[in-house]
Amino acid sequence: MDDLAASDLKTILHSKRANLYYLQHCRVLVNGGRVEYVTDEGKRSKYWNIPIANTTSILLGTGTSITQAAMRELSKAGVLVGFCGGGGTPLFSANEIDVEVAWFNPQSEYRPTEYLQHWVRFWFVDALRLEAARAFQIQRLKRVEQLWGDARFQRATDFTPSMPELKALLERSRAAIAQAPDTTALLTEEARLTKQLFRLASLATDYGDFTRAKRGNGADPANRFLDHGNYLAYGLGATATWVLGLPHGLAVLHGKTRRGGLVFDVADLIKDAVILPQAFISASRGDEEQEFRQACIERLTQVEALDTMIDTLKEVAERLGHEAVQ
Repeated sequence: MDDLAASDLKTILHSKRANLYYLQHCRVLVNGGRVEYVTDEGKRSKYWNIPIANTTSILLGTGTSITQAAMRELSKAGVLVGFCGGGGTPLFSANEIDVEVAWFNPQSEYRPTEYLQHWVRFWFVDALRLEAARAFQIQRLKRVEQLWGDARFQRATDFTPSMPELKALLERSRAAIAQAPDTTALLTEEARLTKQLFRLASLATDYGDFTRAKRGNGADPANRFLDHGNYLAYGLGATATWVLGLPHGLAVLHGKTRRGGLVFDVADLIKDAVILPQAFISASRGDEEQEFRQACIERLTQVEALDTMIDTLKEVAERLGHEAVQ
């Protein structure tokens, strides 16, 4: 069999890649030309292959190490690598490229510039940047309505939210988004709706009383799962922006408080639609973190979350970029 060239590893589009990894208590290295992670069990070591050509991002948690050779191969395949704490949530380190996780983008001198050029044309115009934030929020509501109301998902998980109440909440939110005079108003509406979605999800799963408490390892299961799952969404968001060559600092909604705010903007497209209900479903049935994480990854792949992110970024960039030069 002929050896594969490094460029061949990029033949799978990021939007079609199936794998997102969270690893802990292991070593990541190159063995026989393959990137693998190694776990020690007694006197024996077990090696597990990472199919890097079909992977979007890797989170390295507690007790992990990675070799330079492994980073080289991951970079060739366009895999984003993030360092984080146990369970994928506490912040251990940060840098200038991102947010709660220290994300390291693959190095490439040939990233596309088409969408970056569209983006910067409108980004410096306040009205157009606000319009981009509105577009992201409208897409967020669309995905919530589609995925929460998915009959197959409801049957498989017994997640049965009140659809009339959900539709009423979303209609009210759409009206508030359309009338929002600035990003502060949009952020306020985002927080208001999310609080109501927490309530609906809690009722739909008979979870009981719930109060959001971020990044608390001693918090209740739903809070821990929300933190954990959101980091998976951030990984996909970072991947989507990297694929299109958009710097994480060019946010349209979260930029005033987050130096990597564009990743938050993009992750919002699917956080409430996918991560939020799964957190309550898994918490109600007593899932372990690994079971919750696997359910999230399967759902994110099933609903083509990365496609949604990339397509939304492209549509907003092209439409508002053209408006900016008219």
